[in-house]
Amino acid sequence: MNGLEFVCRIRQDARFDSMLVMMVTTESQASSVMRALEAGADEYLMKPFTREALVEKLELLSLLS
Repeated sequence: MNGLEFVCRIRQDARFDSMLVMMVTTESQASSVMRALEAGADEYLMKPFTREALVEKLELLSLLS
């Protein structure tokens, strides 16, 4: 199972409705990002990433919770 399949599967299960999901991947094409977000990912971080980028994304996620 890849990350996109995981997000799709977890979003089909009501037990995980309140779980925030951040995709961390090497996929950088806009279409890949859009598919992940449309599937239910709350944030998307592309590898390689800096500590600052990770902290920024986690701060954004904390605003959603």
